[in-house]
Amino acid sequence: MYPAIFSRTYPMRQVAEVVQAIQMDGFLGAHMNLSSFGMESLPQAVDETALKIGQAAAERLGVKLVGLSGSYNMAHPDAEIRRSMRSGFGQVLKAAKMLAIPIVTLCTGSRDPENMWAYHPQNSSPEAWTDLRTELDWALAEAASLDLLLAIEPEPGNIIRDAKMARKLLNEVQAPHLKIILDAANLIGADGLSRQEEIVSEALELLGSEVVLAHAKDIDSSGKVVPPGRGAVDLPAFVKALAQTGFRGALIGHGFETRDTAQAGQMLRALCAEYT
Repeated sequence: MYPAIFSRTYPMRQVAEVVQAIQMDGFLGAHMNLSSFGMESLPQAVDETALKIGQAAAERLGVKLVGLSGSYNMAHPDAEIRRSMRSGFGQVLKAAKMLAIPIVTLCTGSRDPENMWAYHPQNSSPEAWTDLRTELDWALAEAASLDLLLAIEPEPGNIIRDAKMARKLLNEVQAPHLKIILDAANLIGADGLSRQEEIVSEALELLGSEVVLAHAKDIDSSGKVVPPGRGAVDLPAFVKALAQTGFRGALIGHGFETRDTAQAGQMLRALCAEYT
């Protein structure tokens, strides 16, 4: 296991500067967003020059590009809006292939038309499930044609809201190109802090063999995201449990301010060294 970070934690849009900052803060991996290459997250065309610059910088500095964000609202209530996002997502897949990034990450979406991460009472409806499946089946076919993995994360505000729902989706889809991102803070939430060992154990039992990326997000007792090690999530226990499943991938910090990146890098390096 090795420390990584979301590239969007850094505000720069010159990718060589972003990768250099990641390396200087002690991270060995980066979960990239095309905004860090000076593009839109879901662009209508790929800037191949920027991709080559970013790839060269990562190789030179020893930063592994572990994932690329392709998130859009796959359960948006308006079918036309969902379909309109496909061209941009296709460009993300193209960029991932060019960058030799094996994993593109997704959001399973929400019926909230304004915020794909927000809870909506219709998220558990059969219609929302059907719309997500339709979108995901299309995305999986596109990813498989390029031999890329797609990874989803159980998020409390999304259609796939917990480990059980993620297992249901994996069982139903039966697609070797669909994998899991595990985030302890999102699984636990403020209401589950007193049961974190139980929640994490259940998630790893259900999903452990399918986990390709892990998040080291931390929250305080109110649920506010804080830098890793400053909150109420038992990150050492989470990392230890991940390691016991055989996970050796990227442990990705995110959700905190740029001013906290160096401290986060130090903390995640220590965690990875101790428990893997």
